[in-house]
Amino acid sequence: MNTDLGFIRKDVEINAEGTLIKGWLYLPLRKKNEPHPAIVMAHGYAGLKEMYLESYAKKFAQNGFAVVLFDYRNFGDSEGTPRHEIDPWQQVEDYRHVITYASSLSEVDSESIGIWGTSYSGGHVLVVGATDKRVKCVVSQVPTISGSKIAHRRVNGDALTELLSSFAEDRLNRQRGGDPVYYSVVPGGEFENSVYKSKDALEFYLKGSEKFNNKVTLRSIELSRGYEPGAFIANISPTPLLMLVAKNDFITPTDLALAAYEQALEPKQLALIPGGHFDPYTQYFDQSSNAALEWFKTHLFD
Repeated sequence: MNTDLGFIRKDVEINAEGTLIKGWLYLPLRKKNEPHPAIVMAHGYAGLKEMYLESYAKKFAQNGFAVVLFDYRNFGDSEGTPRHEIDPWQQVEDYRHVITYASSLSEVDSESIGIWGTSYSGGHVLVVGATDKRVKCVVSQVPTISGSKIAHRRVNGDALTELLSSFAEDRLNRQRGGDPVYYSVVPGGEFENSVYKSKDALEFYLKGSEKFNNKVTLRSIELSRGYEPGAFIANISPTPLLMLVAKNDFITPTDLALAAYEQALEPKQLALIPGGHFDPYTQYFDQSSNAALEWFKTHLFD
């Protein structure tokens, strides 16, 4: 318990229709016996709750918010198989399950629940915010906007032909009872191919947590190519949306995020963060976290 910091943190288990999602519940120490507004949050592509997100959760809790920070199914402490498989639509459902859990708590004001997402989950919260009106506020940091557009920028020509063939072979193998094919998330893992190859991605993932397992299923890559969360952005309104966009983002490209923001309706706000995709968590943490905190305060506190 972190009572000296103004909050307590508890391990929690959430029944997601038979699969246990595990996470941390942060509760501010009450000055009044009243329920708190709440924030539900999770990481991006292959990320774990231990990787950089505790700083955000602690900051939100110290400012009066209950927070549920969780691992998706198939990752970290949560149950689910195949391990290290990322189905974006299933992760969207995991957000919904955790929102349901948060709304059931006596310490939480079920009418004041916000969601925070980053990178891949920055896309997830666009979908959830547009389709689940239990959500009263959305913060989307360096979000995935279009899986197909990102995929075409990263892989083309002969490499694309080879990749598409590998998807088909993996599906046939799995249908016959074989094990999934895996990629490393970043170079240096046990698998020759990796999802990301940049130096900043390598540092981000490998320094994030000792619990990080540097692998993801090939099907996760296939599923990402058809994931289009930006298509939902115009439907978030009238739920308030804050987008935090890195000025030099080549992972979830800056231009795609800015174009999507133009499609969003009011109330909305854009915060431009210096640097690249991974800088909001570290070098510009104060800027990214303060912007999110003020947005949540404005729209979740009475």
